[in-house]
Amino acid sequence: MNKSISIGVAAMATVVVVSNILVQHLLGGWLTWGAFVYPLAFLVTDVINRVFGSAAARRVVYMGFAIGVLCSIIGSFLEGPAGPLVTLRVAIGSGTAFLIAQLLDVFLFDKLREGIWWKPPLVSSFIGSFIDTILFFGIAFSAQLAFMEPSNDVTWANETISILGLGPEAPFWMSLAVADFMVKLCVTSLALVPFRIITLRIKVNFT
Repeated sequence: MNKSISIGVAAMATVVVVSNILVQHLLGGWLTWGAFVYPLAFLVTDVINRVFGSAAARRVVYMGFAIGVLCSIIGSFLEGPAGPLVTLRVAIGSGTAFLIAQLLDVFLFDKLREGIWWKPPLVSSFIGSFIDTILFFGIAFSAQLAFMEPSNDVTWANETISILGLGPEAPFWMSLAVADFMVKLCVTSLALVPFRIITLRIKVNFT
């Protein structure tokens, strides 16, 4: 494994592992602390894509996916107050969302790479974040997919409330998804600054 891939894999592994730990800690009624760390996965992918190309970025994504699967397997054996820390639906939703959203991010970034420097990471991360959010929360908590894990009671996630306590009524998991997506948008926007700094520094040191 060359130095470029090693750097990306180490950074992605850190984001994935820390996110899996912090997602167990609630922040208010809509979020977990993991919501603030996970979007940095898009920063890692975009930095590698910008400096080393899309092939290297995809390899980092695949390694991140493997690490995420390992975290899910470990979490499935750990018990929390309500049962296993990671249920089958959460594991499937997390892995599916990560892989599809990150690969989409790589594809879109590559298509936009010749534009102004901030456009590829901003557009690819925003769209990737949207897909990630829809896939994860839909697979993990929607009532329509209850057949995936009949023993997992997700009625709490499907109780009808106003979205974030302000909007139209919808299943509770949609409020979680909206809050999560809003955090992703904020983090990916703020990440443009470190993206610019890191890519310039890596180009100087490794290319």
